[in-house]
Amino acid sequence: MSSAGGTTAVGATDRSRNIFFVGIDVDSMGGSQRVLHTLAQGMGDRGHRVELIGIRPSPEPFRYYADPSYRHTTLYSEPPQPAWHPRTLGEQISPARRIEARQARSDREQARVRLTERLSRVNDGYLVIGSPWAADWILSLDWQHLRGIGQYHESFQQARTSANLGLIKRHYALLDKTLVLSEGDAVEFRNERLPNISVMPNPLPFHPDQAAPLDTRRIGAVGRLDPVKRLDRLVEAFAAAAADRPGWELHLFGEGPLEGGLRAQAVRLGIADRVVFRGTASDMASAYRELSLVALTSEREGRPMALAEGSACGVPCVSFDVSGGVRELVADGRTGTLVPPGDVPAFAAALGTLMDDPELRLRYGAAAREHVAGLSLPAVLDRWEELFREIDR
Repeated sequence: MSSAGGTTAVGATDRSRNIFFVGIDVDSMGGSQRVLHTLAQGMGDRGHRVELIGIRPSPEPFRYYADPSYRHTTLYSEPPQPAWHPRTLGEQISPARRIEARQARSDREQARVRLTERLSRVNDGYLVIGSPWAADWILSLDWQHLRGIGQYHESFQQARTSANLGLIKRHYALLDKTLVLSEGDAVEFRNERLPNISVMPNPLPFHPDQAAPLDTRRIGAVGRLDPVKRLDRLVEAFAAAAADRPGWELHLFGEGPLEGGLRAQAVRLGIADRVVFRGTASDMASAYRELSLVALTSEREGRPMALAEGSACGVPCVSFDVSGGVRELVADGRTGTLVPPGDVPAFAAALGTLMDDPELRLRYGAAAREHVAGLSLPAVLDRWEELFREIDR
């Protein structure tokens, strides 16, 4: 079978292992989901016995591989209902509500039984938990015959300002390893007295043989059209940068609830004919080759795959400087440009500089490809093999 990069992965596999990847929603079109499928495919191609398990089904499932080298299971047949907390006596004694609550408990218990049964089919192996919320769901089950690894796909800053830090400290500290995306984040988590921290970068799902030509006058953003991505900032920055630069377009790859608002914003700014909503692309490597710049204006990010993938295709990036992971992916002034978080005029200026200078784009793009070469799937899989050996010792 083919690996994520299109060729069979060859690496330092010393023996075949049982590996379970578990996440809340593993089938939506998103960076963390793509990482889980890429790792599962690569490890399956190396001869490991791999199963990718989603707790709940995706409302918009995306097929990552036509010929997967791993098993794939979803525990709930339908999305689970939100937890219900009765507010009045009438709600407490409502027959319909009581039936719904019993059904929800039954569905949850059946999902837990399915996962326990899956994990009990093997005598040993590794349980890789894809998010702290998945750990909150999993850790009360019977899986002590497996070695536990927790992944965190966001930055320490994001964890600190949400419930994630508490979940990580409560659950991931019990595991054999906790994997974060950057050295800077590892330092911060160790300062929180988490003793089992290691750094594991996300692998690139592709590394094309040829770089993008960078002559299309297209700026691209990749990701769901969700509030955290702050694409309203990008539309505003593009409108300012493109005002006196005819022929340039902004292409948004992804779907989500903010599409209508972004379309309306583009109309208000007079650039509706220059903002193209591309939806979900099935071949992202080809999509990046269409671009001359990749832009990221998120409120927060860990180690965003769009920056890594764009760099692998030789496309320079302009990004808000929102995390150590971003700084590791974009070498400011060498592979792209970093802008102070939230500074839309500075972002527009950074776009304009690269829009005006094709030679600078080519120089940054070539350096970007070299910069992320160590994130190729075989290289990252080798790091996972070493991690397994370290845990086994």
